[in-house]
Amino acid sequence: MTALPKKTENANDLDTARRVIGTEIDGLKALADALDDQFVKAIETIHAMKTDGHGRLIVAGIGKSGHVAKKIVATLASTGTPSHFVHPGEASHGDLGMITEHDVVLMISNSGENAELSDLIAYTRRFEIPLICITSNADSTLAQHADMPLIMPKMPEACPNGMAPTTSTTMTLALGDAIAVALLERMGLTKEQFGVWHPGGKLGQKLLKVSDIMTGHADLPLVAPTTKMDQVLLIMTEKNLGCALVSENNKDLTGIITDGDLKRHMAQNLLEKTAAEIMSGNPKTISGEALAVEAMNIMTKTPGKYITSLAVTDESGALSGLIRLQDCIQKGVA
Repeated sequence: MTALPKKTENANDLDTARRVIGTEIDGLKALADALDDQFVKAIETIHAMKTDGHGRLIVAGIGKSGHVAKKIVATLASTGTPSHFVHPGEASHGDLGMITEHDVVLMISNSGENAELSDLIAYTRRFEIPLICITSNADSTLAQHADMPLIMPKMPEACPNGMAPTTSTTMTLALGDAIAVALLERMGLTKEQFGVWHPGGKLGQKLLKVSDIMTGHADLPLVAPTTKMDQVLLIMTEKNLGCALVSENNKDLTGIITDGDLKRHMAQNLLEKTAAEIMSGNPKTISGEALAVEAMNIMTKTPGKYITSLAVTDESGALSGLIRLQDCIQKGVA
């Protein structure tokens, strides 16, 4: 067995680590300064694809860029952007069929000159599929053919030989994170919606019924249609469920009053109005026998316009409880 070489006085591991991290920090700072309108155009293109509802972001790269691409895909998918990784080499042998005219392609190559990229580039040009690229070579074949070239500054690799992909892959990864977060903020993704793509729960949690999670009838913030708003606010505060349920007989649901309703009717005479004047009529309801995941679907199916509570009814249609988005998240249903 060959003995490991002894460390010299100059082989200070901590100094090496700090030098590597410092070099990569310099790269990230230069990257932030280098961002331009092409980044905005890329975000707008991907966002438009998502809004259309038919496309996906196809991310491709080879070698170290391929590994980074897979991580970017995972981040995008978990933050609400449908994404898939396609290997450029495999694309030349049939996987091009995975890419449709509704998609957007993001190709990653530090040099921009990998031979394996050529067929995928040609495919996007033939079928007019938007092509975004991440590269540090503005004069490369990839950059010249891309609709939106995201050019990274040429910064030293942290490797002492200047060869091992280190600074460049860190910058690429950070740029992928920037794309994901910019898209996340455009769609107004909330913590509750984020939880939909991070269930991490057990099968039993996924099979919980609404009745297993809901707040029961005895603890509901119930008010009559004629109840003055000063009393409604007191009941909402006391029950602390973020809403009030309006019912004449505590069984048949007439409407619901949420924080949004209060904001829409905010005026000096708010407290003088009745619940019937402030409530939203015909609120959505769900059966107590339904799965909690069904309630989640109803509450989160419209990105940026989700509702936080659903009234629960029994077999006869009578009011029996209330299930909240927060309750589902806490139980691991999301």
